[in-house]
Amino acid sequence: MYDLIPGLGQFVGTVGRLDLETSGLLLLTNDNALAEGMTNPAYKLEKTYLVKASTLLTDEQLSQLAKGVELSDGITAPAIVKRERDSEKYTFLEITIREGRNRQVRRMLEAVGSKVLKLVRVRIGPLTLDGLQMGKWRELEPAEVVKLRKLTRAKERS
Repeated sequence: MYDLIPGLGQFVGTVGRLDLETSGLLLLTNDNALAEGMTNPAYKLEKTYLVKASTLLTDEQLSQLAKGVELSDGITAPAIVKRERDSEKYTFLEITIREGRNRQVRRMLEAVGSKVLKLVRVRIGPLTLDGLQMGKWRELEPAEVVKLRKLTRAKERS
């Protein structure tokens, strides 16, 4: 990943993580307080993923995902789940979570009897992949940083 940002001139760390089998939005920052605010489960910053499931999922399975499913480390918080489309053998869905457990979306699909064939993170809070080609990066606009700080501080006060 760091080979994509040569000559940056300063150390940056990741905000959250993507496993080897997941692609999509990854934020790098040198602002430790912002990174903490974005990854701390107490702040409940939304992360949205596009999923290709290994099976056709029923409405009941999608409802289970939305309500929360039992994992080895406890029940998941409710999620926002939208069926994008079905093909002959697979369901494509969008899932938005507010937690950041290890391999959470994959484990959630397994809990309802399916598996993830493809997983792409497309949103973290207000940040999206819109207009950004795969393997490319951009600096955040100052207004985006302000918004992220406000979102995490707002959660801290509530």
